[in-house]
Amino acid sequence: MLNYAHKDSTQISMIKDFLIKKLAERQLKDMPKEQREMVETLLQNNPELFVKMSKEVEHKVKKEGKDQMLAMMEVGKKYQKELREALGGK
Repeated sequence: MLNYAHKDSTQISMIKDFLIKKLAERQLKDMPKEQREMVETLLQNNPELFVKMSKEVEHKVKKEGKDQMLAMMEVGKKYQKELREALGGK
């Protein structure tokens, strides 16, 4: 029984990762190729960080009234170390 539960959670995780990637591809289609590839790498290496950062950017834009680019820069600076690690030390 435990084996089935592990298999189900793995499948759910794979589906979640796939859906996040497809959503990101659609949202990033107008972004320059180099930046898009960086975000895709982040998604593959640490999807939880990407989700957390996205939520913080959204909060700063909607609740604090900040410009999206400024919000992205602030959140990126906050998670600079984690981003570097997720991007393979680049």
